[in-house]
Amino acid sequence: MPSKVYYMPDRAASIETSMVAKMLTVFDAAGFGEMIQPMDIVAIKVHCGEYNNTAYLRPVYVRALVDKVKSLGGKPFVCDTTTLSYTPFASRTTALDEMLTAERNGFTAATLGAPFIVADGFNGTDDVRVDLPEGFILKEAYVAKAIALADVLIALTHFKGHPMGVVGGSIKNLGIGAQSKRGKYNVHMGGHPKYGLGQSPFYPHLCLGRDCPMWQMCEASCPYGLFKIKEKKDGEDAIEWDREKCTNCLSHLSVNMACGVMGLTEDNFDAACAAMADAAKAVIKVVGPEKCGFINLAMDISPACDCVPYSDRMIVPNLGVFASKDIVALDRATLDQAKQSPGMLGSRAQDTGVMAPGIHKFSTAASLAGSSEDIQINVGALNGMGSKEYELIECPPGSPLAHLPQFDPRPVGPKLAKIFKKDPAFPFPPAEPFKRVEEVDFSKVR
Repeated sequence: MPSKVYYMPDRAASIETSMVAKMLTVFDAAGFGEMIQPMDIVAIKVHCGEYNNTAYLRPVYVRALVDKVKSLGGKPFVCDTTTLSYTPFASRTTALDEMLTAERNGFTAATLGAPFIVADGFNGTDDVRVDLPEGFILKEAYVAKAIALADVLIALTHFKGHPMGVVGGSIKNLGIGAQSKRGKYNVHMGGHPKYGLGQSPFYPHLCLGRDCPMWQMCEASCPYGLFKIKEKKDGEDAIEWDREKCTNCLSHLSVNMACGVMGLTEDNFDAACAAMADAAKAVIKVVGPEKCGFINLAMDISPACDCVPYSDRMIVPNLGVFASKDIVALDRATLDQAKQSPGMLGSRAQDTGVMAPGIHKFSTAASLAGSSEDIQINVGALNGMGSKEYELIECPPGSPLAHLPQFDPRPVGPKLAKIFKKDPAFPFPPAEPFKRVEEVDFSKVR
């Protein structure tokens, strides 16, 4: 039987067709409320966005979901995890940095109505190891402990592109975003004898040495001090990399790749895509498949993920909101809708020639290596995480009465009557109206 994916498009014209309301409507349609029992601890996995990224999901979506979980008797917390040091100035590498970044981006307990937790601890080592004999490439995974210990998991995902994973959907949200720091290292093939970054092509003769304006940044990008830059001399390499000690934490990539001294193999990208699906499987396995729900908000579909400190123009128009208990079917359905959509003018879709409906967008416009956007989906089907076969069910809007302001659902008449009686806001007969010209000639200004 095909898995059910519930969907509502992005167009809106009323309170019940707002994207926030639609998110709650597909939540109900997908049966997520049935997963939550009174006093269940519910982890809501989000991406809080890197410093100066602006495409991440607005906190109002999370707040609405928190309120929904509370109404069902659950005890929600909102979470993200620490990152690898994949750029010299990554803003979420420790819990302290992540909390400050999240707060700057609007993810606070006051805004969300629930605590914001860094799920893998201060340095990303707070995790649960999960055995994964069914994995395609990973045979174990390291899931952030706060997520692993939750009774229920809801992944609230900003669907977008990803430079290494190609697609940043719900699979990526768990396969990277719900892993601890060592879990991310595992997914990125750290130390792997064939697919690891330690096997990256290295061209030291291209290094300009200390004549390069970035040489100090090059040295400072490695937490272990494994890169040394010297003066450029004839016949000598100006850069030294202690490859044998390199743990492949990715810190150096944005510096050394930019100047061409280091590259990445296509196999490394493909392996990371596959590993994301295996790691996501581990998250679902440890929480329990019957206790996991997934929502994709396909809005502001940027070519790069929310982990970068900027947000490029979306590559396809907003698509809407999708929900399912099958993470593979969910990402497959969302990806198919993006494929059928035209590209956005002036975006990377146009730069890379993938504007036409019916052709892959992310493999070309998002991936650094042109990797297939189907790898995560195919591996997720192979490891038993879900099905590629789905039935897309468009949900009708709910009742507008279900989406009134919770803090005061009254109409404005009874809400303002007593206040206006005490403190009139407008001139009310027999009061004199404002001084205005009675009649003007609009032909002079049209």
